[in-house]
This record gives sequence, structure tokens and C-alpha cells, in this order.
Amino acid sequence: MADQRCIKLSTEKVISTVHILGTELCLDIHGAAPRGATSFEIWATPGMNIYKTEDLMTKSTKPTKSKVSDYNSKWPLDYTMNFSATMDAPSDQVDNEKIRVSYYQGNGKIPMAKAILHITCIEISLDADINRSGTVTKGRKQKDQWKWGSDGKGAILLVNCDRDNCTAKEEDNKDKLTSLQDLEDMSRMILTTQGPNEVFAKYQLTLRISKADSDKVGVFYIYDKKGQRYSQHILGSGKISYHVKRIPGQVESVFYVEGLQFPDIDFSGLVTFQASLLEPTKKGVPETSIFRDTLIFRVAPWIMTPNTLQPVSVYVCSVYGNDDFVEHIRKLATKAGCKFIICPKEENLNDRWIQDEMEFGYIQAPHKTFPVVFDSPRNRELNYFPFKEVLGPDFGYVKREPSFEGYISSSSLDSFGNLEVSPPVNVKGKEYPLGRILIGSLSPGFQESISKLVKDFLYSQVVQSPIELYTDWLTVGHVDEFVSFVPAPDWKGFRMLLASPTACFNLLEEKKKEGHGKARRPEGIKVQIRGPQPRSISEILADRFLREWNEYCQKCINWNRDILQEHLGLAEEDIIEIPQLFHPYFKLPKNFVPQVINASAEAYFPDMVNMIVLGKHLGIPKPFGPVIDGQCCLEKEVRRLLEPLGLSCNFIDDYGTYFIAHGDVHCGTNVRRKPFSFKWWNMKP
Repeated sequence: MADQRCIKLSTEKVISTVHILGTELCLDIHGAAPRGATSFEIWATPGMNIYKTEDLMTKSTKPTKSKVSDYNSKWPLDYTMNFSATMDAPSDQVDNEKIRVSYYQGNGKIPMAKAILHITCIEISLDADINRSGTVTKGRKQKDQWKWGSDGKGAILLVNCDRDNCTAKEEDNKDKLTSLQDLEDMSRMILTTQGPNEVFAKYQLTLRISKADSDKVGVFYIYDKKGQRYSQHILGSGKISYHVKRIPGQVESVFYVEGLQFPDIDFSGLVTFQASLLEPTKKGVPETSIFRDTLIFRVAPWIMTPNTLQPVSVYVCSVYGNDDFVEHIRKLATKAGCKFIICPKEENLNDRWIQDEMEFGYIQAPHKTFPVVFDSPRNRELNYFPFKEVLGPDFGYVKREPSFEGYISSSSLDSFGNLEVSPPVNVKGKEYPLGRILIGSLSPGFQESISKLVKDFLYSQVVQSPIELYTDWLTVGHVDEFVSFVPAPDWKGFRMLLASPTACFNLLEEKKKEGHGKARRPEGIKVQIRGPQPRSISEILADRFLREWNEYCQKCINWNRDILQEHLGLAEEDIIEIPQLFHPYFKLPKNFVPQVINASAEAYFPDMVNMIVLGKHLGIPKPFGPVIDGQCCLEKEVRRLLEPLGLSCNFIDDYGTYFIAHGDVHCGTNVRRKPFSFKWWNMKP
């Protein structure tokens, strides 16, 4: 039903009113009827449409509505009968359309009284791209609602978090227009106004947002003056109302809307705009609204990209002693057709863990898509790299951390090696076309506020419904230490890789039975800072403590495996077990008591699951496993598992520069990938 406004008629004076195109005027015929009147006759000028609605006063019958075509008919003053009026086009002059109601008593032919209504029709419509086609759709209904799905409607905003003006010191969304390119990141909102200029000179047209939304969006109005283009910040950052200054004859006023905040625990992402027509009243009395058009936007979520998406850029830090590692990654990036970006020593200050510092994702609206880097709250030596070197034109930035200065996280959970995302999955009939985020968490009951800030942000994006895994058993405590994903050419599109002590012991037992028990790890990797001395297969298998410790680690991995299988909808054939052993890392307290030792798990040899995935090219930590017939038996097994998928296994020596410092290839690299082809607004969370 169209918006309806009721007009009280009068037999004592002519009433003039403004009618809004697309709405209905309810005619209060009964209220104006003189005493003794029993019937009435209604007449209207050709530009008016008159409708009769009759309520038969029964529960089983709905009111019937019909258009009145015979203006010579008399109608009884029956309260079950109501009349309304509409128009099909705006008026070209004031009071150009009229309605006359004549009242009669009994069978009288001469009216005992007349009520005359003068009507001026104007068009007011606040519109945006609710069809999600990339262009503004005018005059559509249901723009005051937002619906998910391929059949959904609703306008979309981007958080304007890039920096189009390279001379600026911060992101674009700071109440000012930094460049004309900045407008391309914003969504257009058009206010259409048609009708006699006298009406808009008399009535006040207002754009408004709620106080709660004033820090979520910003609105700019662009106008020309004496051949120059100017911008005016009209809404947002405390500004909740703007009186539209309509130029006589102006039909469209174009506004540019930017998001200021991502969805979060205290913000659903929905923002409401209202265009109101205010009727002037007596001095000292507030203006009254006679029409209000409502438009809702949703702020686009931040979306992570899984390993199965095409890589665009590879990042690595240049630190003391890792020149060979950097060269290996450069060659791999070249094979994959990626841009190769090095963070130099003077910027990283020997912080090599670029995966932990930031996570790449993107934001998308029908009119624009651009990448956004999520800066972790770890705040170590690489702290300023994402903001200083990644943020730029069409490259956004977001961060979540406590507001006080100088914060440095004491929790490894805040590093983004602890943040991964699965490929698209279907779980018990529910589709996750953008995959599901994986977060490593501590055991139940242990809470850290900063991790909650990050988790609240990730959950609030809605479209990649996070899964929390148990990583407290690991020394570093990151999900990328035991799980990864690689592309596959079949209908599933991927395989999940899990580190597996059981698979490793089974492989070593098999090699021992084949007569290779004396095969050992290479002598050239003797312990430098950490790591076991090279031992033979038989010596490793005979180490009872190592077996018991890895039984514990396997139980922890299995616990996570059950979660992943359930929440990602995976079958056994979707999982590949990568041979891996762990050993305890002892954390000795200051007041060391031999009977009280806190131990956690770390990789016994370079962690092959901790790999970089660049399309079909895999950069895998070289494990330096027992050598049989001149070949590492661990490398041979991984090739056997992965190469049938069309993947190229490239083993990279990271032992001296990453492994001994508690990390591997994935920890020391980062990848920006192309966005999903699937549009997030087409899903149903």
C-alpha cells in the first residue's frame, strides 16, 4: 500500500494541500459533512484518480478498492465507505488540480454544502542503487528495507578507508574530500524534486540521519559556482540534519555517501537516511513533516581471501641473513605471475613475521571493489608498515586495538598467522560461498580483551561465519601451524591439509621395515638456537618420550579436525595428512621448580603445513628429513600426496632464518589475492 496522508475537508473554506507523487490522499469526507447530510457526490479534475474502498465489516472478506469513474453518482454517507486520491504526474503550477465534494440531504437535488480541495502534486524521492546494478534506481519501493540474496534489494556503502591523496597523512574518511578520485569510492544518493518552485520555496526540504548513525557515515554535496567545483560536508561526524537548498527548476540533487565504520559488535552495518518535507507553521512552533522518504544502506563487510583464490602480490621482509630465502620466494612469485614486494630492513627493523602483522582482504559494492589490509594489534617492529606502505589509492586500511597509545600485545593470538579462512563450503545444506574464517583461541575460561576486539570485528562481518579452533597446545599458538588449504581440480575445489604425527610415524615405520632404519637427517642442520640433533629413523622411533608427546599433539589436532569437519562439511577424502612431528618447548619460570614445568608444542622439523600457496605453486618449508637413496623421504611423501592434484611442490630452506626462530615459510610471507567472483550481497547468512 502506498503511503497515505489524511486530509480533513471543510465546507467553510477552500483547503489547499501538497500531494506527494506515489502516495495517497485519504479524503475525510465524513468529518466535513454538515448536520442532516445523508449522501454526497464527488468530482475531480482530469489529473486526479479517485478510489473507493469499501469495508464489508466481515472477518472473511477483505476491503475492496475500486477506481471511481462516474462523478455523477451519489454515495450514501456510510462509514464503511472511504475515498482516496492519487496523481500520476507532478503539477506544473500551484493548485492546478481540484476535488469537490457536494453534500445532499434526503432526495434533494441541490447540494446543502460543498467542500473544495486544491491540490498541488510534487515529486520527492530519495534513491540509491537498491538493485545493486551499479547505477541509481529511481522511484522503487522497499528502499527502506535491506534484503540478502540474489533476489534481494538494498543499497551498499563502502568504508572509505583508502588514501587517494598520497600527500594526506590519514585515510580518506575524515570529513573532507581529498580528491575527485575520492568520490569514486562513495555511493551516489539522488534526491529528486519536481513541481512548482513556489512549493519548494515555501516548504522546507531536509535530509536527516540519526544521532547513532552520525559517526557511521559521511555525506558530501558537490556543486558548481562560477565555473568552479566545490564540495560541502553536510552529514556525519555529529551533523545529523541538512536543509537542502534547491535551485529553482532543479530536479536532481546528487549526494555522495561514504562509510566511516565497518560493522562491529555495536553496529549492524545498516544506516538510515530520511528526506522530509516540512510544512511551515506559526512563529515559535516547530515545523511539521507532511512527507518522509526513507532509504537504507548497508556498509560492506571486510572479506578475507583463501588460498584457492588467484594470488596478486607476494610480500616478504628482507632481514639479516635471509637473502637466499627472499630469492627463493621471488622465483616462486615469478612462476605464479605475482608482483613481488620486499619490506626493507630499515622499515622492518629485523621483524620478519609479515604474516603476523597483517591480513589482506577486500571490500565490495556494485560500483567499486578495492583491497583492504587488516593491521594486527601485535604492534611490534613492523607496526607501521601496513599504514605507511600498504595504505594508498584504492587500497584501504583497518585496525582493531585498544585506544590507548603505546599498546603492545602480549598475546601471540593477536598475530594474524592465527587468522585463516577456508575456501567456499556447503555444510548440511547451508552454503558459505565466501568460506569461513578460522581463529585460534585459548582453552575455555581464559580471556584476553584485545583478542575479543578482533573476534568481535570478524564475527560482525557476518559473511564468513568464524570457527574457533583450539591452539593453546602450541608454543606460538597459531592455526597456520597445523592447518592449510590447497586448490584441487575437482568439483570440491580444494583439500584441507592437516599436520599429522601419526602419518609421520607410520611413514618412518614403513621406511624402517624397508631396511632404511639407519637413514638419518642431514648432518648440516645441527642445532643452532633450537631443534633436535639429526637422528636416524630407528633412533626417532625408539624415543618413547617423543612418541608420547606426539600422541598428545595428535589428540589436539584430532580435536580440531572434528571441529573443522563438522563446521566445514568435510569428508575424509577432503583431508590430506601431512607428516609432521612436534616436540615440547619448555617455558621455565623465573623461580624455577623442577617439578613444575610448563611445556607446549613446536615443530620437530620445519613445519610443512606452514606453506605459501600461489595457485598451483607451493612454497613448502624444507623439512630436512631422513635421506633415502639421495632423497628426503618426507619431501618424497608430500610430493606423492600433493602432485596428483596438479600442484608443484617447491621446498624452501628456511631452517636458519625462520624455523629456529619459531616460524616457517607461511609466517615469513604474505599474499594479496583477487576477490571472489561471488558477490557477498547475494548470499544469505
